[in-house]
Amino acid sequence: MSTENEGTAVPPAPSAPPVPVDAPAASASQEHAAPAGGAPTTPIPPVPSGHPGAQEQDLVHAGQAPAPAYASAGTGGAPHGQGARGPAPESGWPPPPPPATPSYADGGSGGAGTHWGSSYQQPAPKPRGGRGGLVAAVLVAALVAGGLGGGLGYTLAKDNDSSGSTTVSASDSGGSFKRDPGTVAGVTAKALPSTVTIEAESSSGEGGTGTGFVFDTQGHIVTNNHVVADAVDGGKVTATFPTGKKYNAEVVGHAQGYDVAVIKLENAPSDLKPLTLGNSDKVAVGDSTIAIGAPFGLSNTVTTGIISAKDRPVASSDGSGSNASYMSALQTDASINPGNSGGPLLDAQGNVIGINSAIQSTSGGGLGGTSQSGSIGLGFAIPINQAKYVAQQLIKTGKPVYAKIGASVSLEDGTGGAKITEQGASGSDAVEAGGPADKAGLKPGDVITKLDDHVIDSGPTLIGEIWTHKPGDKVTITYERGGKTRTVELTLGSRTGDS
Repeated sequence: MSTENEGTAVPPAPSAPPVPVDAPAASASQEHAAPAGGAPTTPIPPVPSGHPGAQEQDLVHAGQAPAPAYASAGTGGAPHGQGARGPAPESGWPPPPPPATPSYADGGSGGAGTHWGSSYQQPAPKPRGGRGGLVAAVLVAALVAGGLGGGLGYTLAKDNDSSGSTTVSASDSGGSFKRDPGTVAGVTAKALPSTVTIEAESSSGEGGTGTGFVFDTQGHIVTNNHVVADAVDGGKVTATFPTGKKYNAEVVGHAQGYDVAVIKLENAPSDLKPLTLGNSDKVAVGDSTIAIGAPFGLSNTVTTGIISAKDRPVASSDGSGSNASYMSALQTDASINPGNSGGPLLDAQGNVIGINSAIQSTSGGGLGGTSQSGSIGLGFAIPINQAKYVAQQLIKTGKPVYAKIGASVSLEDGTGGAKITEQGASGSDAVEAGGPADKAGLKPGDVITKLDDHVIDSGPTLIGEIWTHKPGDKVTITYERGGKTRTVELTLGSRTGDS
């Protein structure tokens, strides 16, 4: 699946169409007056067989295979899918998969906004005369009759009200406006003040809009890497709270592979309230979800849905040819659009269970593309258990730490699993000497089909699953060699940094 970046500028809303001028209605007396001399009334002209109408809006065109897009605001990212071809060394970056992967859900510089339809066309005026005149006459007659009936009714009631009846008026109170903590409104009221709309700009002025949320009282904000990537080298980042208060911020650390970044507010306020982090491992399909973000620049937008699936393998890229990001994502049907990237995905109690990052799109739009599509009910979020670990590492050292098995796997589809390549990148060994895979006896040509209890159907799926673990974790690898299935246990190694 490929992804698109969110955060493209919101297209201006069309101005309100002019109010059509109704044909003057004939008076009641004219409508009902019989022609002089008892002459027959003028026949009603036939209804025209057709009448002009407003032009039909252009539909968003479906392009190539859907690709998830970055849900944050930033440069629009073209989707890259798991179907990418070619080997990717474990020690280095696997080449980003080609189109057919989820795209970043945000938008940004270089990415054209989604074409939602043609510009507003003023409806052609309705033909005067014909049946329209008859309708006007009937309406006038109805109004006159209604007025007469109402007058008689009032008079009769007044005459019969000799004893002085009491008029009962409706209450002008709508009841209590208190929101229970478990309602969407209650969760939103508590969580919204701890979310921010992020604007990231490169030194050349390019950038986009995304979302983030308060991670601690020191002013650290967690978001997506692709939201702030443009501002890493000499750029500018700002964070605006729902109150309108805006703060400058700096990028503390960012992880391309995980698609997680941390920024820190300058002169952070002392009353920051970090959002409560939930346990993404305990999330169940069907659980309610609440997403907060700035879709298409519309800050502080709240949408709802459910968890549609877990452990969804997603490979996404910003479309610039840089390294891809891999995740074993939470899938939700809560509406996520460009600009939502980096925002919190909450459970029904208001706990953060994920970071909204990508969307599946029906169009090939995104960074460098011709359009950028919106939500079709397929959104993907980085599980918070993984994001929490990454954020803590970035705050501590400024660099990400990745778990690894020390083997290069193919990103090609149709291998029935993650196949260890015959050779690594730049001519290196496919199995790192002395690494975890080497110690476990894995060899080039082996096809890994399971990691613990998780089925592995491709190289990107294996990478995403490995990255949900920490270095030092012990995992069980199931693989096939020469038509036979074997199982081995290994301890994951580590790699620091994105290069």
